[in-house]
Amino acid sequence: MQVHITGRHIEITNGIRDHVYEKVERTLKDFPRVEDVRVILDLQKLDHFAEVLVQGKDLHVETKADAENMYKAIDDALDKAERRLRKLREKVKDHHPHGD
Repeated sequence: MQVHITGRHIEITNGIRDHVYEKVERTLKDFPRVEDVRVILDLQKLDHFAEVLVQGKDLHVETKADAENMYKAIDDALDKAERRLRKLREKVKDHHPHGD
């Protein structure tokens, strides 16, 4: 899984970079189909925005979050992505025929 971090109007510090890598590893480790994760961080005046794009085999999820600090925005966006991936996985599992 490749992780790409982009900053708009913000410098990506080592602390932010480490936080993103750790959170991505913890959050998305249960999804083997994920191949590429792009995290776009944006700072506009006092608002912090995080956008997460998850791509993989037959998989595309986009989430956005804003918060009072960048770490909270990153956590919220990745949590949303995890929830959407779990929902997609459950949809796929539900389409299998049940042997009654």
